[in-house]
Amino acid sequence: MPINRDRLEQRSKLAAHRPEFKRPESWRYKRLDTTWRKPKGIDNHIRKQLSRGRPGVVKVGFGGPKAARGLHPSGYTDNLVFNPDGLNGLNPKVDGIRIGHTVGTKKRREIVRAAIEGKFKVFNARVSKVGS
Repeated sequence: MPINRDRLEQRSKLAAHRPEFKRPESWRYKRLDTTWRKPKGIDNHIRKQLSRGRPGVVKVGFGGPKAARGLHPSGYTDNLVFNPDGLNGLNPKVDGIRIGHTVGTKKRREIVRAAIEGKFKVFNARVSKVGS
């Protein structure tokens, strides 16, 4: 059962009404991916929002609720950690940890070992043997 369930439900309820933003002209050309890119052309109809029937443009008003920002889908807050000292000051009942991309295997093991002792939720442990 995830924590902050009410905040996650509020976020998913708003996301259901949010339009699906597609990259302009991605339906026209196969080489263009559908992931959103901001239209920047001087005469671009989508940027100017001239034509009806064109997809919407990403704006500030489409953001999620403030209470749910920074929450992992599990309900924990997402905190980036680069060494075992990064766990100091975090609450294991509310805060989850994500180990930094540049952290090597040796230090990753130390962080995971400290996280297990502190009963933290680790989102990307990727360690084969914690004990060794």
